[in-house]
Amino acid sequence: MPEDEAITLTKGSRYRIVSIETREKAMVSHGTFRGYATIGQDEAVNLELDESHQSQSGKTRLIPTHMILAVDIVDQVKETKEKAKVPEKMFG
Repeated sequence: MPEDEAITLTKGSRYRIVSIETREKAMVSHGTFRGYATIGQDEAVNLELDESHQSQSGKTRLIPTHMILAVDIVDQVKETKEKAKVPEKMFG
């Protein structure tokens, strides 16, 4: 990755996220990033849990961004920017 390229979370990428569970304990989540969500006024990371979570595999976990301690990149998918579609005809 070039030095001047910013790191962003991209949909479809796999991450290991360490977040606050209690004052004394951290929670580790492994899974595929599905985007961002909101919980009230707070933003959250939407993570689809992988098979390492056994019975919770495939479930969605929302992790409030202010609770995140660390993000490990397991498998980064390149972000693709779609071209804006130009309408063929305009009515109005």
